[in-house]
Amino acid sequence: MSSNGQSEQSLYGGAMTVILPPQAIDVSQIRDVPDNQEVFTHNVTDQSIIFDILEYIEEPDHQAIQSHFQEVAEYNKASDNDVTKIISIEEISKDELLLTECTKAYYVLGQQKVAKFNETAKNLMNLHLGLFRLPQFSTDILITSNDPVIISPESSSHNAIPTSADRWTVMDIKRVITSLKLLDTGLFE
Repeated sequence: MSSNGQSEQSLYGGAMTVILPPQAIDVSQIRDVPDNQEVFTHNVTDQSIIFDILEYIEEPDHQAIQSHFQEVAEYNKASDNDVTKIISIEEISKDELLLTECTKAYYVLGQQKVAKFNETAKNLMNLHLGLFRLPQFSTDILITSNDPVIISPESSSHNAIPTSADRWTVMDIKRVITSLKLLDTGLFE
């Protein structure tokens, strides 16, 4: 672990590594996680970071971003009537990445209104996405960070998070994205 609390974490049985922000807890220690995912949650806030190995979407990059964003919205049960929007898309220079096998990488900021635990109360979430395009492996890697912005008074999370909690910052999430590293391409076989 480094002095700033960040630590290198092995993913997918050691096939990848990433630098996680402080207070990240491996959700697989608490519940089952699908084989194509690695999930971490903040130990105090409702923030989370999800790594997904997905089938490559045979579309231009911006359409693939839209498709993945929509899939996240569907997974989060964010309906068309709710806030579901992409705010910005930034291409990440390969010079900034440790995952050099990707052809392109993007940081995407979006928002969705999401209910926790199938509650009716919806919370406004900032979604920070990192999308890595790896057509040579027929794979897209998606990192999704859920960051609650406005918690509904009816939500089970309302008042549950101390105001003194050290939240993960955009800088922390971007560090996760840029630090993802592939050690074994056999992961994609």
